[in-house]
Amino acid sequence: MTHPVDIHVGKRVRHRRWMIGMTQQQLAEKVGIKFQQIQKYETGMNRVSASRLFDIAQVLGTDVSFYFDGLEGASGPDSAKSTTPDVLADKEAMDLVRTYYAIPEAQRRRLFDLARALGQAA
Repeated sequence: MTHPVDIHVGKRVRHRRWMIGMTQQQLAEKVGIKFQQIQKYETGMNRVSASRLFDIAQVLGTDVSFYFDGLEGASGPDSAKSTTPDVLADKEAMDLVRTYYAIPEAQRRRLFDLARALGQAA
């Protein structure tokens, strides 16, 4: 049975990899493992060891703590379940975020201000 923390860490690996435009194969090669192992990590089927998570974090340009963000207060198998939707699981939302960060900073700031105003008006 997979543990919710392993699933959460795997999702964070997948999202970060996807955000920087890296394939499972590329990540696997840089970490020195087979891409099937990355697949198993990302689904939570296999638990990522501390040393392997450290290597993955370095390749993906994050701190190890990034992969545990959002787990505050988790104490058991049912605690990782949430009533709020997982925005990072939505491919359209992830594509929007990636596209947003491709916009030059000055224009991105104006777009952010516009989106905030539209959200408040809704």
